[in-house]
Amino acid sequence: MGRLDMVHIKNNKHRILHRLKIVKGHLQKVYDMIEADQYCIDVLHHSLAVQKALKQIDMLMMEDHLNTCAIHQIKEGKEKKTVQELIGIYKFK
Repeated sequence: MGRLDMVHIKNNKHRILHRLKIVKGHLQKVYDMIEADQYCIDVLHHSLAVQKALKQIDMLMMEDHLNTCAIHQIKEGKEKKTVQELIGIYKFK
């Protein structure tokens, strides 16, 4: 990996960690709301916010992977490994 790739990863790492802190706060709110027997729809709104934020984090990580690791693997002749990894991710969807 080149120097620019490392800068890109570090920038996105900061963004990912920031987003995870937000998710952590929303998840704690969901927990607290359920514990307090709050209105289901209000709890669902917070739960959906957690899910949406996690999907955004996943997309950011996937973008990083495609722009760095996947390209590096393909250049090294590891196309099959790269394809298997990406297909493996979509099994979880």
